Amino acid sequence: MTLIHRICALSLLGLLGGFGAGLSVSRSGQAADRPNILFLLADDQCFRTLRAAGNDEIQTPALDRLMARGTSFRRAYNSGGWHGAICVASRTMLNTGLQLWKARDADRRLRADWLQRGRLWPQLMSAAGYQTFLTGKWHLSVDASQVFETARHVRGGMPEQTPAGYNRPTDRADSEWLPWDEARGGFWEGGRHWSEVVADDAVDYLKMAAADERPFFIYAAFNAPHDPRQAPKQFVDMYPADQVRVPGSFVPRYPHEIGVYEIRDEKLAPLPRTEWSVQVNRQEYYAIITHMDQQIGRILQALDESGEADRTWIVFTADHGLACGNHGLMGKQNLYDHSVRVPFLVSGPGVPAGVQRDEFVYLQDVMPTVLELAGAAIPEHVEFRSLLPLLQGTAGDSGLEWRDSVTGSYMQSQRMITVGHDKLIVYPKIGVSLLYDLASDPEELRDISAAPGGLERKRRLFGRLQDEQRRMADELDLPARFPELVEQK
Repeated sequence: MTLIHRICALSLLGLLGGFGAGLSVSRSGQAADRPNILFLLADDQCFRTLRAAGNDEIQTPALDRLMARGTSFRRAYNSGGWHGAICVASRTMLNTGLQLWKARDADRRLRADWLQRGRLWPQLMSAAGYQTFLTGKWHLSVDASQVFETARHVRGGMPEQTPAGYNRPTDRADSEWLPWDEARGGFWEGGRHWSEVVADDAVDYLKMAAADERPFFIYAAFNAPHDPRQAPKQFVDMYPADQVRVPGSFVPRYPHEIGVYEIRDEKLAPLPRTEWSVQVNRQEYYAIITHMDQQIGRILQALDESGEADRTWIVFTADHGLACGNHGLMGKQNLYDHSVRVPFLVSGPGVPAGVQRDEFVYLQDVMPTVLELAGAAIPEHVEFRSLLPLLQGTAGDSGLEWRDSVTGSYMQSQRMITVGHDKLIVYPKIGVSLLYDLASDPEELRDISAAPGGLERKRRLFGRLQDEQRRMADELDLPARFPELVEQK
């Protein structure tokens, strides 16, 4: 067990004591009265897609209410992926507790090792005395029914897309593919929209869980708002395409050849991008998010009606973000904030209401946070951090120093680090490095590499990135590609 985990374990009683009466945890990890856990996970949802977080274009009333009654982390990140399906990496990290490159190695042994030894997050919750339930997207290489006590409507990476769903719209008259057309399948496959099925299952399970004395761990994973971005027409009509704002970072084509335009996600809209195609794609993105929000509202209402809300912790986040027209990109295979930052909301007994925090967190920090709430020991291999000291406001008092940076990786072609508000992106295959000041340029519009002091700032960031590479077992040799960024001794 790491020093950090020892400190967390020894201070567990004190940390949890402030989160509401009746929650007591013994040193053995068995709780007399543990909280329920409702974990809500979206797919492809950018951090900018909540109205309460500052986007006045979108309607997200249920998530806005959740944000108001709890604490949100405004700088929550996913650290990337080892292939184009970023969700596989994100969810493998989430369920193993390992950072990216170690999670990649673990992915090859999930069935033979992790499953058999009961090391996956839901299995650890079962061992801690929880009833465990999954509905929706899983996307790990192990059978969900062997990981959760109950699993319903287990989905793969995405609903089926159709050829007509790509390279569209070509112009304003293009209406071949419509998001409310149930004949197109996708989210409509099976006769009911998949987001509605997730809500149906969660609502039903809340009723079943009442008959079990054990606390519940519900893992409700929406495929939305992943493409095909389908929603009932009433939700699409809420966002007239010609009124949807074009992102400030819009360009017809990303100026650097980073090898992403051959990826499926980037083929959803015509290239070069047009403002109209971006407006339509964002219209449909907003619509499916608002429809999902309605389903989340149904789940939260059922929780309130169950009488369990006062002893339930709720966490909402997403596996990663999405460009959806920013920087000439449509997918998530890039390291701009729109694609690596996610919403992250926490609500529960004693969690400060209406608070927004700016510490760097990884979305996978939810795993040790929930294990700690459950009174379970955090395994020694877990590399993410429990958020309870931040939620309690005792991080400084306990002597724990919180992380001051986050990193991101995409395959062997992209790396990123953000320290404070300085952000460095490097593309080793083409020898390009970019510097952004997120305080003055949150949209990442201006590369300031050539500004006074730019090279010195890049060198400092590059040195920190190398430190993080070593810590995370990332073997990519960046100094060989960027000798000019190696700090001069």
